Amino acid sequence: MVIYLPSQSVDEEPILDELTPREIVRELDKHVVGQAEAKRAVAIALRNRIRRQKLAPDMAEEVMPKNILMIGPTGVGKTEIARRLAKLANSPFLKVEASKFTEVGYVGRDVESMIRDLVDISIDMVREERLDEVADRAEANAEERLLDLLIPPQTEASESAERSREKLRERLREGKLDERLVEVDVKERGPSLEVFTNQGVEEMGINIKDMLPNLFGQRSRKRKMRVAEALDYMVQEEEQKLIDMDQVTRVALERVETSGIIFLDEIDKIAGRESGHGPDVSREGVQRDILPIVEGTTVNTRHGFVRTDHILFIAAGAFHVSKPSDMIPELQGRFPIRVELKSLSVEDFIRILKEPKNALVKQYTALLETEGIKLNLTEDALEEVARFAAQVNESSENIGARRLHTIMEKLLEEISFEGPDMKKKTIKVDANYVRKQLSDIVKDQDLSRYIL
Repeated sequence: MVIYLPSQSVDEEPILDELTPREIVRELDKHVVGQAEAKRAVAIALRNRIRRQKLAPDMAEEVMPKNILMIGPTGVGKTEIARRLAKLANSPFLKVEASKFTEVGYVGRDVESMIRDLVDISIDMVREERLDEVADRAEANAEERLLDLLIPPQTEASESAERSREKLRERLREGKLDERLVEVDVKERGPSLEVFTNQGVEEMGINIKDMLPNLFGQRSRKRKMRVAEALDYMVQEEEQKLIDMDQVTRVALERVETSGIIFLDEIDKIAGRESGHGPDVSREGVQRDILPIVEGTTVNTRHGFVRTDHILFIAAGAFHVSKPSDMIPELQGRFPIRVELKSLSVEDFIRILKEPKNALVKQYTALLETEGIKLNLTEDALEEVARFAAQVNESSENIGARRLHTIMEKLLEEISFEGPDMKKKTIKVDANYVRKQLSDIVKDQDLSRYIL
């Protein structure tokens, strides 16, 4: 199976099959600073998927994904590594907190809902791809339908009628008819119905709609709308006609089974052995419920059955209070690859501010540029910001790189507020300006706890 990287142009046709683990790490380096060990682990896991696809079917069936357990404090890049990996592989990706699940029989979400959510994400992905493929045809069909409304087709075709139709088409494309009103047949939406069951909200409803088709959105009525609005509506209608949703669902289910990635965050919050009372009973119960899904089972969704044998699970947790060995042994064994992510240093913070594609400095510079303000942050200013971030992380809660967001927001608050009214549109931010804006807040520990 050939997967195109979403960030590249189709002309070059770079394919994921050709990316070596080293090149996968290089791609991740564009977005995440440091954490080489974790990047190596996920690069190998992704490469093994590509290798598995080249095996004979009977052998491929036996090769299970090596699930990964990431251990490290908050804000060091655990989620971002998994998210960027999924984007690179063009795989359905779901991030879910393990702590929000409850044991079967308790009120709350059951663990199978993560597979149902992943299927919905996959269907949306495949549908978007199909929409791109049929966009031109849908637009052409909608244009013809709209022209039929504006000039009803003649019983006998004539050259003059064809000429006037083409003239109208030109005016339509130029937007000269946008304000004209037309009468369009609009399908009425039926009443929405949600039934809460222990299977999840979506499990019912679909059957009722099948049983009572006349009750749910089959009738249509005439509605007057502007030409521009009518064209958009008709394009959407034509897209729906051109897309085979049964095929979309089949492809989406297959994609979930072969290349789905689930990121189980806060796994440490459910780590705990049975003590016979209190919340620990539910914690171990959740672990036991998660176990068959990670091991490989078949989950019933409203779109069909999904096998979880080859879904890649990446679990992550800070493990401040508990440790990985506090998980039940069976679940520990299902995460054979363990990587420890290191806390970020001042040097890492400086790199995070300026190196990644979506670096904070680049974001703020681009935002202010929309109003003609040229922001220039000097090297010593970035060093000072990084130093302040590390200092606040040490003195209060360590939230890793997320601290940079709060520091930068506070630093540029005045410029962001006053910017549109400033006469001088080139602003230089140096170390002195950083100290002036932040030093008092950082010194006052009580204040920094609330503000930073």
